[in-house]
Amino acid sequence: MRQLMTGDEAIARGVYEAGASFASAYPGTPSTEILENIAQYDEISSEWAPNEKVAMEAAIGASIGGVRSFAAMKMVGLNVAADPLFTFAYLGVNGGMVFVSADDPGMHSSQNEQDNRNYAKFAKIAMMEPSDSQEAKDMVAEAYEVSERYGTPVMIRMTTRVCHSKGLVQTADRHSFSAVPYVKQRDKMDPVPAISKVRRYVVEEREEKLKEYSEQTALNFEEMNDTKIGIITSGVSYNYCKEVFGDKASYLKLGFTYPLPLQKIRAFADKVDELYVVEELDSFMEDQIQKAGIACHGRDVIPGIDELNPNRIAKGILGESYTGVLVEPELIVDRPPALCAGCPHRGFFYELSKRKDTVMVGDIGCYALGGSEPLNAKDMALCMGSAFSLGHGLVRAFSKSGQAKRVVAVMGDSTFFHTGINALTEVSYNKSNTICVILDNRITGMTGHQENPGTGYTIKGEPTTIIDVEQVVQALGIHHVRTVNPNDLSDMKSALDWAYSIEDEPVVIITKWPCILKKFSSEDKKEFNLDKVPCVIDKEKCIGCKKCLTTGCPALRFNLEEKKSEIVEVDCVGCKVCMQVCPVKAISRKGDQ
Repeated sequence: MRQLMTGDEAIARGVYEAGASFASAYPGTPSTEILENIAQYDEISSEWAPNEKVAMEAAIGASIGGVRSFAAMKMVGLNVAADPLFTFAYLGVNGGMVFVSADDPGMHSSQNEQDNRNYAKFAKIAMMEPSDSQEAKDMVAEAYEVSERYGTPVMIRMTTRVCHSKGLVQTADRHSFSAVPYVKQRDKMDPVPAISKVRRYVVEEREEKLKEYSEQTALNFEEMNDTKIGIITSGVSYNYCKEVFGDKASYLKLGFTYPLPLQKIRAFADKVDELYVVEELDSFMEDQIQKAGIACHGRDVIPGIDELNPNRIAKGILGESYTGVLVEPELIVDRPPALCAGCPHRGFFYELSKRKDTVMVGDIGCYALGGSEPLNAKDMALCMGSAFSLGHGLVRAFSKSGQAKRVVAVMGDSTFFHTGINALTEVSYNKSNTICVILDNRITGMTGHQENPGTGYTIKGEPTTIIDVEQVVQALGIHHVRTVNPNDLSDMKSALDWAYSIEDEPVVIITKWPCILKKFSSEDKKEFNLDKVPCVIDKEKCIGCKKCLTTGCPALRFNLEEKKSEIVEVDCVGCKVCMQVCPVKAISRKGDQ
């Protein structure tokens, strides 16, 4: 049967068809939908992990336990999971182990732009790169075969375009994989130095065998057309090149990209007049090809920054523009991201933005938008779970340099469980006076409402243990903890006043209110008043001061003709933040006038 699938959906189908029994991930665009789709298959034990390192370790454990296992993460997640991966590369698999690194060229939803193909070379493991949804599904099955044949974890490197583009996929039945019985093998599985020294040679021997496979696999193939231009490419770049050149160029399409098939590349180079390497982002293949003494063009004509597209390739190789589908510029409206109407983070940022001599350290999540106009509350951010430890470093620097500033460090509930607990331990253990704020909106918000250890439900919607944020904070030795409703501005202000008054110990504020877009659980409905009655503005009372607009709520408008504020009722969810800001009490909830 053929089905229309995104690359993420196709990967999930491939994991199912390959007979995998365990899958784990932490949500992160563009990889999130992989595990969400795997969770639909009852044959696979699927889990959201607190972070990517834990997901990788759990998948490694399942592999050693004898079943086919899988992990998924976005590219920065592999930075977190690199520790177990590099050592597992020495140990080898029992059941096959495959994982996806989903890169984000162009930084559509990421804080940096990194090419994770480098991890395959660094860790000396096998790597595959699909160009479309069908290849994504098919490569999973082959990846498990390679994993088990050569005793290696296999990385499938995806990119945003492949993850989210749709194509027709021919599906198949699930493969029956019999678990491999566990047998103690300390000389293989216990990486103390004496054993790792021996396993180090095994890794090199395996890489030589993988090079032989790379030369033979059908994943690497030639398409011979006009031989004036020869293109070596992989992943979505192959589609871009085909769109630009069609049959006016010849191609060596590489689906298995580490180790590279250098003999096949050399043979292809001899058949064409001019050889180009088109890849996204780093000169990963080009450097290895040139090191092998094969002349080629690459970064001298194809940029290594930002997402590729047909136009950039045409300009680089042909010196021509490739138009493709044209969109009139005047039809494109600039819509910078903003906190949603009714977002529980708004009240916190509104009150924090009033504080003087304050440095606000953010983190990775919806609250990253707290630095945008008109709130202007955030100074900086680094990486997932870093806010508290980054803030602590600032506190120490300001203390040593005599700068009279307070540091407020902020992260969400899912981020806290990800790596924030360790960061708060740093603050507590070293007696920092960092003001730490956990924005608990009862869900993993930015990536699309995935469950986390604080929500009380698993990825399959089954009830589970709720890990209470406040109890965890207290267990870490924090004596000053206060939980507030961030929509109540007076309580929010009072909590900040209290936190600023404590100058010699760490303080934690927990703002607790559900993300207004989530599907409310029965627990949410019992604990919070979530009636969503919209607010309205009395035009007679409104003085046009625009004070309400300083909250940055997208449900608010300013009528230039009337010089009055307006509320779009269909967008408003009745959080009442604007009501509390209005100096003339012109705003009320509908029905309360």
